[in-house]
Order: sequence, then structure tokens, then C-alpha cells
Amino acid sequence: MMMDSLTQPKPKNAAAMRILVTAKNAFREVLRERILYLVGLYALLLILSLRILPPLSAGAHPKIFLDLGLGSMEVLTLLVAAFVSTRSLEKEIQQRTLLVLISKPISRGELLIGKFLGLWGVLLVSLVMMGLLMVGIAALGGIALPLASLLLSLVFLALKLAILTAVALLFSAFTSSLLAAFFTLGIYLMGNFSQDLLQLGDTLDSESFQILATLLYLILPDFSRLNLKNDALYGMVAMPDVGLLTVNGIYGVIYAVVLLALAIAIFQRRQL
Repeated sequence: MMMDSLTQPKPKNAAAMRILVTAKNAFREVLRERILYLVGLYALLLILSLRILPPLSAGAHPKIFLDLGLGSMEVLTLLVAAFVSTRSLEKEIQQRTLLVLISKPISRGELLIGKFLGLWGVLLVSLVMMGLLMVGIAALGGIALPLASLLLSLVFLALKLAILTAVALLFSAFTSSLLAAFFTLGIYLMGNFSQDLLQLGDTLDSESFQILATLLYLILPDFSRLNLKNDALYGMVAMPDVGLLTVNGIYGVIYAVVLLALAIAIFQRRQL
């Protein structure tokens, strides 16, 4: 069925249709991994926090609830991006279905773009479901959430997940899924502290370390640009201005596109 659908589209839209079909299949494949159980785990975590936090937080439980909700949302989707996304490409190679696919009129680049869109699509659906659960459970607990800043925070989290999905596919293009998963987690950790590393280089009296810190900052993603969790706690008044948000959003898009292009370039040269 998939093979036929990849070969049937009209020539004018053939590439786009092949990418779309690949994305749909990647989306369904990831859903079979039962990752939506993580959404159930997320709901359980929020319900428990709603019961435990009020008597312990001295009136600060609404902010703690939002902080916990956004933080656990990021961690759970990170695990999907790191471990599920990296397995997707390796499964195609191990089951030899990749050899069948690339023998059809679909390029490796189209295949990887389709994989990226399908995997990122699952993460977006997960974010939407978790966001709705957070708002619903908060309403049941009488907590008023700053919806506008919450939505903006989720949009930038989606950009961060796009970068991590591209990172996962980049490492999957030349190494095993397990190593790719740990490399992805490493990039996530380093990306969250890349700006701190740059500031540390400025404070130390070592020119070589300053050069190294600058190079790492330029190479690694600066996830602090896309982290609005703390700002979301205090509503739109605490958010950066529109200009800075736009620049940071464009930064996230460009970084994901560059990583995906690198992944395609490496994957096209891989011997299968």
C-alpha cells in the first residue's frame, strides 16, 4: 500500500506527495509505540500535584503547578524525540524496507524530510494534548492559568522539539539508535547551558577557553532563546518584546532546517 501510494501522485506534486505519504506512515509508526501512554502519565502527574501542592506551597501552588506542568511536558517529549525518533530510521534499515523505498521514485532526502515531519507531528499532537490537559486539570482545581503566555511558551517548545528531532535524525543517519539517543540528550543538555558557557569564557582569564566557548556556542543550539517556561509563569507582561521573540523564532526554524539539511547530506552518502 505504501509503495503504491509513493508512486501514484501526479508529476507536478510528486515530491510533495511522496513526502506527505512518508510523514503519514512515520506518524502512524510512532503512535504504534504507544507513546500516548506518556500523555496519561502526564495527566496522572498533574492530578497528583494538584492534590499534594496546595497544603505544602503556602499559596504558591498555581505557579508551581504551571512550572511543573511545562517542565514535565518538556522532559516527556524530549524522551520521545531522543529515543523514539532515533529508532525510526534504524528500524527501516534493519527491516530492509529502506532498500525497497529508495528503489522507488523517492529520494533519501524526501524520505528524511517525511520522517522529520511525521515524528515532529507526533510531538506536536502530544504537546496539544498535554496543554489541554493542563488547562482542564487547572480549571478543575480552581487555578487560573495565563493562557496567552502558556500558548506562546508551547509554540517555542515546539520549535525546540523540531531542533531535537532534526538532531536525532542527524545522528541516526550515521550511528546506532542507542548512541544517537544519548547524543541527542547530550545536545539538549549542552544547548541549555551554551549561553552560560559563553559567559563563563568571558569571566575567565584564558584566551584559549574563550575561543573554545565561543566556538561551542556558535555550533550548539542556544535553547535559552526558546525557553519561555519561566516567563510564562507571570503572563505576557514578563515575555520578551515582539522583535526578540521573532528573532528567536526565526533562529529556531533556521537551526532545525540546517540540521535537517546536514542529516540529508550525511544520509545520502551512507552505504546501506
